[in-house]
Amino acid sequence: MGSDLAQLLVQIDAQAGVAQRHLWLIDLLDWVRGSGDSVPASVARVQLLVQALESEPATRARLQDWWQVLADTVDITALLADFGFAPRTGLFSELTERLRCQLLPSSPETVEASELFTLALPSAFDAQWLAALPEELLDRLVLALTPEGASGTRWQKTLLDAITYCAGQILSTGFAPELRLRMSDAAREAQPFHALIRDVESLRIEVLHSLRTPDRLQETAQRLRTRLESCRSAAASVYLHFEDNGISVGLVFRLRQLRTRILRVRELLDCVLSPTPSLSAARLLSHLVQVGQERHSIRALLSTNSSLLAAKVAERSAETGEHYITRTRSEYFAMVANAAGGGAVMAFTTLIKFALYTLALSAFWGGFLAGINYAVSFVLIQMLHFTVATKQPAMTAPAMAAKLKEMDNLAGVEEFVDKVTYLVRSQVAAVLGNVLVVFPAALGLAWLWAWGTNAPVLDTAHALQTLESLHLLGPSVLFAAFTGVLLFASSIIAGWTENWFVLHRLDSAIRYNPRITAFLGATRAQRWARFLRDNLSGLAANVSLGFMLGLVPAFAAFFGLGLEVRHVTLSSGQIAIAAAGLGVEVIHQSAFWWAVATIPLLGALNVGVSFYLAFLVALRAQNVTGVERTRIYVSLNRRLRSAPREFFLPGRETT
Repeated sequence: MGSDLAQLLVQIDAQAGVAQRHLWLIDLLDWVRGSGDSVPASVARVQLLVQALESEPATRARLQDWWQVLADTVDITALLADFGFAPRTGLFSELTERLRCQLLPSSPETVEASELFTLALPSAFDAQWLAALPEELLDRLVLALTPEGASGTRWQKTLLDAITYCAGQILSTGFAPELRLRMSDAAREAQPFHALIRDVESLRIEVLHSLRTPDRLQETAQRLRTRLESCRSAAASVYLHFEDNGISVGLVFRLRQLRTRILRVRELLDCVLSPTPSLSAARLLSHLVQVGQERHSIRALLSTNSSLLAAKVAERSAETGEHYITRTRSEYFAMVANAAGGGAVMAFTTLIKFALYTLALSAFWGGFLAGINYAVSFVLIQMLHFTVATKQPAMTAPAMAAKLKEMDNLAGVEEFVDKVTYLVRSQVAAVLGNVLVVFPAALGLAWLWAWGTNAPVLDTAHALQTLESLHLLGPSVLFAAFTGVLLFASSIIAGWTENWFVLHRLDSAIRYNPRITAFLGATRAQRWARFLRDNLSGLAANVSLGFMLGLVPAFAAFFGLGLEVRHVTLSSGQIAIAAAGLGVEVIHQSAFWWAVATIPLLGALNVGVSFYLAFLVALRAQNVTGVERTRIYVSLNRRLRSAPREFFLPGRETT
């Protein structure tokens, strides 16, 4: 260890080129880091470095010259003020920047302090050993780096400049019209951003003025802290606007940047006023290392800035999902009736799907027309207030996740278990209503087709091929799980579309825009606005799901993936039409019974995968953590053993 340090100290050269000077710093910190698994070992290496500098005046003088050149060529102020923040104010530009940082290497031949900092301290371990350095050792290190007679205010000036830079960015964001106009009336009237720069300049005067008094300095610092808190509160009032008017991911990104800037100013202010400046500086650098780790994480960027949008999507889905959970016998049988209507419509959808095969279109156009067929059918079911079973889980999951917040006691757990039983039997009712109607309806339509055209919808070969494609031991089970992902994706599209509609106030534009009202008339414009506000989410879900069911297999085939969709209601209709093509003898075909046996699994996977994914999003969006799963499992098992019928049929006591 000592020989390595000696070799490093011999290589100190303040007159070397930029790249060589920075490479020496990287090598030194790599030596301090060691294997990166022991904080005490790294602290011990810093101790060795300080001892070597204290015992060798010539080496200390060369290092002081090197440090002076580094401080003159690299702007440390920019590191303190800007490191960890997006250079631009857009989420997608920041996403592009993070991708660039991950894919392209950085060069030590740089005068950007942020780039050098990332190269020199690249790992999370660096934050640990920096934070572990004792004050006494830090003071000795600072003394070894500082030439005799050097001004002691340079570090304070650097911190004050960084505070000024941050305050300027806070001011710019706070005055941006897209944020300012969404603040509360009280926040705009208070004008907290207007005097921010003045308070920062007052702090600079009090810190650097030779006649300052502690009382005046503390008063000025407190005034700045109060100003920062007022700015933070004003920015936070924008979130209240989001509650009623939709979420913009771009605005959320800017608000998070603003809040983080305010926190950075507080940290810098604490360093300025700290009675232990060297210890505060080490803690600040340790924090910046952690910021650097987050700065390169694409997942963290998308997660933090889309969480509010996910919450809004989950919230809107939860409101809709409550309507899909049946509690009483009347609601249960109403669900069966609505699902039966959906099954009848899907019988026609299945027949049209096979009719499209006769056109022998290319994969894309065949998938496109199939998507239109599915989308029109789903929209028709929505307009007729019928139900498709697999559309429910992604809507009911957020409603279930919201209930987890209320499980502070045994009564809350039992209420959650009650809701689970309601949900399960609602899904059973919807699947049964769909399947038990789509099968005979599709069978009847196929017989009518054969009677009218003197030819079956499917000949024997294609009928057998259809049944084999739905075989229980084939890939249909995997395809059903994949279809559940598409069902979940359609619910996300629905929530995002409704949020976009509300965010841009399009219902108000349709109702009052002069050109629209002149074209439609005032009464019709109001009717259209109300219709879209009430139905846009469902329309977006149904249209997107239809086209995904039609086009995703076509695109997958282009890449040779061989993915198919297996929707339980459509698959039941396909089995019925294949059976009609084979005639009564189909009951002797093992392929028919293998396909029929697949139906329960298709329904379970369609519903289960969609529900599970939506449930995870809802848990994250609603910040539900620390749920005692054991209590839930015990209560569910107890209910399943004591009253299994409740999971499938409502009891008479619920009427």
